[in-house]
Amino acid sequence: MSFVSTVCIALDQAGVRYAIVGGYAVALHGAVRGTMDVDIVINWDLGSLQKAVKALNEIDLVSSLPVDAEEVFQFRDEYVQNRNLIAWNFYNPGDISQQVDIIITYDLKGKGRQKLTTRSGPLHVLNLKELIDMKRKSGRPQDLEDAKALEILR
Repeated sequence: MSFVSTVCIALDQAGVRYAIVGGYAVALHGAVRGTMDVDIVINWDLGSLQKAVKALNEIDLVSSLPVDAEEVFQFRDEYVQNRNLIAWNFYNPGDISQQVDIIITYDLKGKGRQKLTTRSGPLHVLNLKELIDMKRKSGRPQDLEDAKALEILR
């Protein structure tokens, strides 16, 4: 089973409403894009964040920062505005190629996602329109290139 499938199954089993974003989402929508980490967004509330962290811990991923879900949730604006933290990273100490970023600057509430069925199970990806909008809003050069590639597929 692929790492991304393992992550998605763990989140599904924990009852977390999530969507894959980032390079994996770009590739899953059909554009050529390489990436190592799995970027996800969730409904931004404390309960969802706690469930996501627990699910990631259960598949041997640990936080790269000495903080917990309550701190990230409570001090989100501080982390984003004053520390330039966009994503909360989790990694497997035994295999650092296994990494997940929870994007803390995006709330999945009210956003569309698409369910894809793979051999390993279902994956939820931010829908094409929402992903293009998210990529454009970030303004980062790679994200703007991703948005252009996704527009071609639209």
